[in-house]
Amino acid sequence: MGKSVIGGRVDSNIKMTGKTVLVTGANAGLGLVSCIDLARRGARVVMACRNMDKGNQAKQRVMQESGSENVELMMLDLSSFASIRTFAQQFKEKEQRLDVLMNNAGVMMCPQWTTTDGFEMQFGTNHLGHFLLTNLLLDLLKSSAPSRVVILSSSAHYNAGNDLNWEDLNRTKNYTSTDAYAHSKLMNLLFSRELSKRLEGTNVTTYSLHPGVVDTELARHIGTIPNPTCTDRLLGCCLPCFKCCFISPDEGAQTQIYCAVAPELEKETGKYYTDCKVKTESRAARNDDFAKRLWDISAQYTGWNE
Repeated sequence: MGKSVIGGRVDSNIKMTGKTVLVTGANAGLGLVSCIDLARRGARVVMACRNMDKGNQAKQRVMQESGSENVELMMLDLSSFASIRTFAQQFKEKEQRLDVLMNNAGVMMCPQWTTTDGFEMQFGTNHLGHFLLTNLLLDLLKSSAPSRVVILSSSAHYNAGNDLNWEDLNRTKNYTSTDAYAHSKLMNLLFSRELSKRLEGTNVTTYSLHPGVVDTELARHIGTIPNPTCTDRLLGCCLPCFKCCFISPDEGAQTQIYCAVAPELEKETGKYYTDCKVKTESRAARNDDFAKRLWDISAQYTGWNE
């Protein structure tokens, strides 16, 4: 492991005093653990949550466990472009800097739902929502440089195969929750790859990662899919049996914390990490043409103009 990791944990002596960190999906699981850790390091932590009741409870927990009151809660629904635009505007009005954007929120293997804007939920939330949010905050990231964008992906991206379904990224035909999830995680990696190239020379760096198989609420939709495929049925049956093998959110959050704070990563960008170490992505995730093509389509879908 890297020199910032001691006994499987990120060194607590690495401080973030004077830095501002934004974490999406901050009210539970990996996001909540990350907020507590970063607040302990002295960072100003902005928790972006869709459910404000749960968000307020999480905020109180972060302040109590970290001993910091420099914690802010803001409403963000990544399945709505309007909500994302409102959030970004309000964030830039309130905050003077952004040192780390942690794109942590996500949805996993849900039924065939659509976002407010009509996109398949996993494509729309896991990829398009964070694509738009990141681009809307890039000016603040650049002015705060050196700064970082940390993007949660998953080893599930290896299951996406060697290409994306370019003719039906919105998965209107032959929807399966597992395939949609795997492809959204591949898109996270391609986004990080292309973003790193576009940010060359700005001192804004990007990192994508697999946190491990973690016991969080993310898997709550598994086994609930109407008209499930054989894979869905298998996952639904096996999940309870394998829960004992899952790692805790505290253990799972270490890689994203590492990507956010480790000093040795300041000059690294566009790489994929697991267990706080660089790992080789799938062949599709290393395809620069795919990354550029996905960026262009995402810009069109979200209405993002550079």
